[in-house]
Amino acid sequence: MATCSADLASLLGPNATAAADYICNKFSDSSFAVDNTYLLFSAYLVFSMQLGFAMLCAGSVRAKNTMNIMLTNVLDAAAGGLFYYLFGFAFAFGSPSNGFIGRHYFGLRSIPSSSFDYSNFLYQWAFAIAAAGITSGSIAERTQFVSYLIYSSFLTGFVYPVVSHWFWASDGWASAFRTDNDFLFGSGVIDFAGSGVVHIVGGVAGLWGALIEGPRIGRFDHSGRSVALRGHSATLVVLGTFMLWFGWYGFNAGSFNKISSFYTSGNYYGQWSAVGRTAVTTTLAGCTAALTTLFGKRLLTGHWNVTDVCNGLLGGFAAITSGCSVVEPWAAIICGFVAALVLIGCNKLAEKVKFDDPLEAAQLHGGCGAWGVLFTGLFASEKYVREVYASRPVRYGLFMGGGGRLLAAQIIQILVIVGWVSATMGTLFYFLHKFGLLRISADDEMAGMDLTRHGGFAYIYHDEDDLHKNGTQMSKIESHPTPV
Repeated sequence: MATCSADLASLLGPNATAAADYICNKFSDSSFAVDNTYLLFSAYLVFSMQLGFAMLCAGSVRAKNTMNIMLTNVLDAAAGGLFYYLFGFAFAFGSPSNGFIGRHYFGLRSIPSSSFDYSNFLYQWAFAIAAAGITSGSIAERTQFVSYLIYSSFLTGFVYPVVSHWFWASDGWASAFRTDNDFLFGSGVIDFAGSGVVHIVGGVAGLWGALIEGPRIGRFDHSGRSVALRGHSATLVVLGTFMLWFGWYGFNAGSFNKISSFYTSGNYYGQWSAVGRTAVTTTLAGCTAALTTLFGKRLLTGHWNVTDVCNGLLGGFAAITSGCSVVEPWAAIICGFVAALVLIGCNKLAEKVKFDDPLEAAQLHGGCGAWGVLFTGLFASEKYVREVYASRPVRYGLFMGGGGRLLAAQIIQILVIVGWVSATMGTLFYFLHKFGLLRISADDEMAGMDLTRHGGFAYIYHDEDDLHKNGTQMSKIESHPTPV
C-alpha cells in the first residue's frame, strides 16, 4: 500500500499524498471484494461435488440400498457443517497455536479477522465434508446408520482438521506456509489442494472401516473368487462423475484463495494465470487417466467399461490435486497415466486380499492420492514453486533438478497421515464393531437397508393402489446386531 501511494503521489505532483492514499485504499478494497467473491464461488463449486458424490454413490450400489447411501451423503454435509463450525475450523486454522493443532476461532469467534473471513470457513468446510464422503463410499451397503453419524462427526470435527493444520496452517509443523522459516527438511510439504490432506485421509479412513466390518455378503464365493456386485445405475455414475469434474475446478483452482495478485506489476501475467494453469493441469490429468483406464481395462477384461473409466478419471483428479499449481501441463499427463495404473493395481490387490469397497474409494483416493503427493516431489517446477510459495525456500521436484528435500517431505506426509488416521479412525471403527454398532444383520443386508431401515424402496416399481388390490404387503424385517 505504501508503494502504491508513493508511486501515485509522484505522478499527481506535490500535495497529492492524501489523494494517492484514497485511490490506493479504494483499489485495495476492490481487491478484497474480488478475492472474497472468487473464494465464495469456489466454495460453491466444491460444495456442488456433494451432489456428484451422491449420484456416484447411488449409482454404484444396488437399488435396494439407494435411499440409505443418499441419506448418508446428506448427513455428511449436515453433521460436518455443525462440527466443523464448532471445532473443526479452530483445530485446523486457529493460529497462533502449536504445530499440532489450532486453538482459536471456535464457533467462528473473532471471524472476520485480518487473516480469515467467512468465505474461508465455507470453503474449508466443503473440503472437510468431501473427506467424509470418501469414507462413506467404502463402507456402503452394510453399515449401521448410527455409525455414519459417529464417524462423520469425528472425522470432520477432529481427525481431518488436525491433518489440515499440519500442512496448511501458518504454524503447522510440516506446512509450506510457516511464518518462522522453520520448514520440514528446509522445504515443507507441498500439498496444494489436498491429495494427502483430503484424499489420503478419506481413503485410509474408508480402508479401516471396510477392513473391520468385512466384505458384503456374496462379494466373494466359497472358494474365495471375486463376484461382481454391480451398481444399479451407470447413468447416475456418469452424471455424478461429470458433477465431480465440474466441482474439481473449484477444489483445485480455488485453493489459491485469491485471484487478483500480481506476480509482476503491470504485466499480463499474474495469479489469474496460475489459476488457469491449475485448471488445465487438472483437466489433463483426469483425461489421461480416463483414457489409460479405458484401454487398460479393455486389455484385462475385454470390455469397454464406463464405470471403470469414471473411476480412472477421478483417480487422475485425486492424484493431480497435490501439485496442480506447481507442475507443467505436460507433467500432468504423466500424473494421470500413472494414477490409472495405480488404481488398476490397487483394485487387483484388493481382490486378492478379499477387500470389499463398493466405490473403490480407498484404492482411488488413498492409492492415487499417495501417488499424487509423490508426483509433486518429483515434478514440481522451480518457477511455479517460487510464484505460488513465495515465502518458503525454493525446493522443487527431484526430476526437475531440485534435489530430494521436497520428495522427502512428501514421503513424511504420507506416512504421518496414514499413521494418524489409522490410530484415530481405525480405533473408532474397532470399538463401533466391538459394541455391535458397525455392521447391520445378515437379514437386513440381504433385504436391503432401504426396506429395513428407511421405510421403503427408493424407486416405485408399481402403483401403490395396485399393490393393495393384489393384496401385496411389504413387511419390515427386524434387525439384530451382529454378535461381537
